Amino acid sequence: MIRASKTTLSAAMILMMAAVQATAFETRAKAAFIMDQGTGTVLMSKNADEPLPPASMSKLMTLYMAFDAIRKGQLQMEERLPVSQHAMNYGGSTMFLDTTDKVKVSDLLRGIIVLSGNDACAVIAEALSPDGTEAGFSRMMTRRARQMGMTNSTFANSNGWPAPGHRMSMRDLALLANRLITDFPEFYPMFAETEFPFDGRAPGNTRNRNPLLYQDIGADGLKTGHTREAGYGLVGSARQGDRRVIFVISGLESAAERAEVSEQIVNWAFRQFTETELAREGERIAQAQVWMGKDRRVGLVPSEDIKVLWPVLDTDDIKGEVVYYGPVEAPVAKGQELADLVVKPDGLPEIRVPLVAENDVPQGGFTVRMRTALTVLLDQIGQPAPADEAS
Repeated sequence: MIRASKTTLSAAMILMMAAVQATAFETRAKAAFIMDQGTGTVLMSKNADEPLPPASMSKLMTLYMAFDAIRKGQLQMEERLPVSQHAMNYGGSTMFLDTTDKVKVSDLLRGIIVLSGNDACAVIAEALSPDGTEAGFSRMMTRRARQMGMTNSTFANSNGWPAPGHRMSMRDLALLANRLITDFPEFYPMFAETEFPFDGRAPGNTRNRNPLLYQDIGADGLKTGHTREAGYGLVGSARQGDRRVIFVISGLESAAERAEVSEQIVNWAFRQFTETELAREGERIAQAQVWMGKDRRVGLVPSEDIKVLWPVLDTDDIKGEVVYYGPVEAPVAKGQELADLVVKPDGLPEIRVPLVAENDVPQGGFTVRMRTALTVLLDQIGQPAPADEAS
């Protein structure tokens, strides 16, 4: 648990905690992003905000739109959709659909997830597009991505086929992966399926290309990608115990290298970090001075248990502090947000957790106002104020 000690002439409380320095992860990927889902901690970022060709990893946005449409009743899982000439003309990874087909939505979804079907994406896109075209759907994808906070994503098609301006950043892909996992838990298990022999049409294209699904490391998603321009990439996720790690890599030179780097990332993320409880809900961390209040101080407590991701090797000391603008003016309401607990693990981004008032502090009466006025007056003439009671 955290112990707070008062600093001289400061509103900050210094916190000393055992910490550890994790070895930084070095990757051959040209761009990468690794995060712990539960705490939101970014474990590694490399060119993560650069818009890059995402290849088939951008199919995740088409899937998000499809899942949302199903939930809203715009699509039905057993509904059959027609295949246009445009969709049939796609090459690369396909379900080998043709214009005589009418394919169930459930099969199209698995065709995208497991088989990486470019044609399946186009069928879904045309069905949901406001103007019936894949281009119209792509514009709709871009607008929705912006609404979701994916500011470095622009879509020119539904499947990642190489096209000018079709770009996503690694951070955006991680954000999208997290939304797929949290927003659509009923559909997410499909990402762990390793085989989908659709209609026996393509015996050579029945297995999921995600290499982590065949390793016993908790992997359960999400999507590979490859084009000559983008190189080999993967949006991956794995769960071990109560922790989930989401990562994105791009620009690797081969499928074998992608598999090797992906496994290294998962092992590193789970072995080098652990989730640690710093404080419990309602546990007093520090106190804030109160101006013109019945009480001169109010306790600062977390409104929920504070859990952070912490490195597990090379024990060292690091500092954190409670920061607030004070003194806080009365009245103060219990639960009112007053301060931030700032923790700085070595090698990880700064963590800020809000702290709230432990109890109500009403405005003080006549005696309090006179005492405060005297304190201000003595401060202005450079005389010491009356001694404050111990906290």
